[in-house]
Amino acid sequence: MNWNKILSALVAITYIVIAVVHGGAKTAFEFAIFLILPLGCICFSDEMGGYDGLGLMEFGAPITNRSPGILVYIMGWVVLLLPIIAGIIFYVST
Repeated sequence: MNWNKILSALVAITYIVIAVVHGGAKTAFEFAIFLILPLGCICFSDEMGGYDGLGLMEFGAPITNRSPGILVYIMGWVVLLLPIIAGIIFYVST
């Protein structure tokens, strides 16, 4: 198993535990829904980057080019770490 998958799962579990402690089950469920996309991008970056076909047609043309898997992977980590980054910014600004 890849160390990135293990580390991202530990971060996700930490988020959910903190959400249960501070916000209850509803907040933990909302965080779990939020975590689906970044965990998918980290664990299946090549598969998600290789997708081409019909995208969200309301917002533009279909997806015709593949994304490099490494960029999908990096953006998955960025989105996964956004709550920590936002917390640090909030803590420093107060």
